[in-house]
Amino acid sequence: MAIGQRELSLQLRVFLGILLVSLVCIAGTTLISYLVINRVAQVQNERSLQSKSLALMASLEYAISHDDIDRQNIAKKMRNKLMEISDINKLDVVLYDSKGRFLVSNLSEDLIKQKLVPAKVLDKLYDSDNGMVDYTFFDSEKGAVVSSSYRMLRDEPDPKVPPLSIVYLPSYYYNNQYIDIFNKYIHFIVLVNVLAVLLSVFISWRISKKITQTITSISSKISDEGRDLKPIKYSSRDELSVLVRAYNRMIYQLREQTELKAQVEREIAWREMAKQVAHEVKNPLTPMKLTIQNFQRKFDAQDPQIVDKVDKMSKVMVEQIDLIAEVASAFSEFAQLPEKEDVVLNLNEEIKNIVNIFDKKDIFIHANKDNIMLKFDKIYISRIMTNLITNAQQAEVYGRRPIINIDLEQFNKKVTIKVEDNGSGIEKEKLEQIFEPNFTTKSSGMGLGLTMVRKMVEEYQGSISVKSQLGKGTYFTIILPVGL
Repeated sequence: MAIGQRELSLQLRVFLGILLVSLVCIAGTTLISYLVINRVAQVQNERSLQSKSLALMASLEYAISHDDIDRQNIAKKMRNKLMEISDINKLDVVLYDSKGRFLVSNLSEDLIKQKLVPAKVLDKLYDSDNGMVDYTFFDSEKGAVVSSSYRMLRDEPDPKVPPLSIVYLPSYYYNNQYIDIFNKYIHFIVLVNVLAVLLSVFISWRISKKITQTITSISSKISDEGRDLKPIKYSSRDELSVLVRAYNRMIYQLREQTELKAQVEREIAWREMAKQVAHEVKNPLTPMKLTIQNFQRKFDAQDPQIVDKVDKMSKVMVEQIDLIAEVASAFSEFAQLPEKEDVVLNLNEEIKNIVNIFDKKDIFIHANKDNIMLKFDKIYISRIMTNLITNAQQAEVYGRRPIINIDLEQFNKKVTIKVEDNGSGIEKEKLEQIFEPNFTTKSSGMGLGLTMVRKMVEEYQGSISVKSQLGKGTYFTIILPVGL
């Protein structure tokens, strides 16, 4: 397809296809109706002319049988009779003798152009078994179809005896005779066709819209990112139901796989966490063990410095025990977040209160609104911001003034919190692991801070992302729903 060329939508193509079929059917039925009515009109006209000619011949035969008419006086005696018979039957009549020469007609003689019957017609008439010959042709001068009938009028039953006269019936009938019949029905046909077209347009549009709506609904649900995929309710038993059933099966399979994957990931995370906790606990236990063994080996109750040595050992033991307690507290906080309590808070004021805890001369707050209202847990927002600001301060580069920018923005129903520092930055390879448990870039700590931050953000259907440039700084972006 050429660049810029746009294809018709599926709905329009289905609509036009169904409409085209409907219009072809309507046109076909209209044409057939016209041909049928036309044919019926012609047959009726031919039958009417035939019945009139038979009636006229019967009148002529009656006249010659009851009046003393012969070959010599036929022209004289039949003139008035022809006038009467012609008026009754609404047909013109011309009589010729047995050799095809003009005798008499209900028309004036100067109007009769054919004074002799054509030889070929005469021969054919004598060769016919029933004594009649019909010709039909179009007379361009009159603009009419002419149905000419030549019939033998006999006064003797013997076919070998020449006829008393040859009767010529120039039966004109016009095209508008059956067109008039068609016109009687044309208004009805047009009305029916208009209604059929409108109905076809409506039905075509409804069908095409229903098909495309169903396909669009299925497509939107399949491509809907960031939300839980849900099975589609579709009760119709058609071709699309196969697609819907396949999609629903896929949803259930994905859910099972997701749950299985989450379970595996949790097990892996807890195993790694257990290893990290064991490692952090062993670190203080080793010096504690060595201190006690050394004290036991050198213990002397008479030593004048025994009190100082006991006091020194006690301090070492207390420090190591406190370190173990710190590890246990960090692990406990990660394993179970406090139950959240949602309140409507002023994010601008809340961030200012949190910043006051730190050395705020290097922390700058910017907001696109004076009062950004957010439905959130106060403890959660405090822990999130405290963790991010602490990480930003700890990324300080020696010899460079540390600057932390906090940007607050609200657009529609979303709130964005950005925390940016000018610190040492994070290597690109480590960015992918930054939210994983026990990952840290510092020499000490459990590496659970950012993991807890992400967990708290995701509990509110939010998202957190990080970008960093080594040697220039890092900034975190949190997007949260307003929740109001």
